[in-house]
Amino acid sequence: MSNILQTYPWMQPSWTQLNRYIGQNRIPQALLMIGNTGLGKLQLAEYFTQLIMCSSPMMEGEPCGKCQSCTLFKARTHPDFIYLKPEEPGKAIGIDIIRQLTTKLVLKPQFESYRVVIIDSADSLNNASANAFLKYLEEPTERTCLVLLTDKPSKLPATIRSRCQKLHVSVSDENQAIAWLESQGVTDNAALLLNLSKGSPLLAKQFANDSVLDFRSDCFNKWLKVVRAEESFITIAEQWYKLDKKTMEFLLYCLTGWVMDIIKLKCHSPDDKIVNIDLFSDLKQLSEQLDLKALYKYYDFLLLSQQRLDTQLNKQLMFEEILINCTELNRG
Repeated sequence: MSNILQTYPWMQPSWTQLNRYIGQNRIPQALLMIGNTGLGKLQLAEYFTQLIMCSSPMMEGEPCGKCQSCTLFKARTHPDFIYLKPEEPGKAIGIDIIRQLTTKLVLKPQFESYRVVIIDSADSLNNASANAFLKYLEEPTERTCLVLLTDKPSKLPATIRSRCQKLHVSVSDENQAIAWLESQGVTDNAALLLNLSKGSPLLAKQFANDSVLDFRSDCFNKWLKVVRAEESFITIAEQWYKLDKKTMEFLLYCLTGWVMDIIKLKCHSPDDKIVNIDLFSDLKQLSEQLDLKALYKYYDFLLLSQQRLDTQLNKQLMFEEILINCTELNRG
C-alpha cells in the first residue's frame, strides 16, 4: 500500500486518479484539488509532487525517497518546486506574488522532470491576481504542473476552473474515517466530531485536541437561553465578539448547523440526518415551538453573517443582531 494511503486511507480514490495521470503520461498542466478543510489535500498534493519529480520512481507508484530530487524536495530546497499561500490567514494572494511566479515560470525547469507549483487556498486570489494567473494558464510553459487547492471552488473565477483538471477529495466511508480517528486516540465522540468537521478526519482530530465540544456546548446553552428569553443577549454578544476570527467562524458554523437541524426536525427528516445528534432533545423541543418560516429567514441571516465576517462590520453589533433575531423565532 502507498505511504500516503497508509497515513490517510480515505485518499484511495484520489490517489488512484493521480496515478492514472502518471501511468498515461498525461500530467495535467493545471490540477484543481477540491475538498473540505481537514482532508489532507496539501499532503496529497505534495506526495504527488514528489512522485512526478522523482528520477527513480518505484514500480508501486511511489517516489524512491533517495534520489537527488527526492532529497531536495524533502529538504524544501528543490529549485523546481514552488509553494504559494496567502502571507497571512484570511488575506488575498496579491498580484505581485503572481507576477513573481509567472516571471520564474518563463525559465525552463532545472531538472529533467516536472516543475510543480502548489497554490494553497487558491480561492484567495483577488481579481487582479486571478486575471494575471489566467493569462499564464492560457499560455503555460513546458513541463510545469500547477496544483491549486481550495475548499471554496465557487470563489475561483469560472475561467480558471474551466482550464483545470478537477480532483474531488472526500471521505466515502464514514466507518473508515471513524476507525482512523480512533487509531489516532480520538476514542470519545469520534462520529460527532466527524459530523461537525463536515466529514474531514484531520479537522475532527484537531477539534478533539482543541476541546471544541466544550466550547460548542457552552455557546449552545447561552444561545438556547436567549431563544427562550431566559438571558439578555447583550452580555453574550459582548463575550462572543471578543473571540478570534477563526473561533467566530466556527461559532457561526455551529449556529447555522443548529438552525438547520431544527428545520430538518420540523420537516420530519430522519434522525440520522441530524448533525448535532448530542443536542437532539433540545433541538427537537425547539422544532415543536418555533415557526418554520422564521427559521428559514434566520438561517439565511446566519449565512449572510458568515460572509460579513470578512468585512469591517462591527462584530459586536453583528452578534447582537444575531441574538436579537433569534428572540423573534417564537413569534413567527
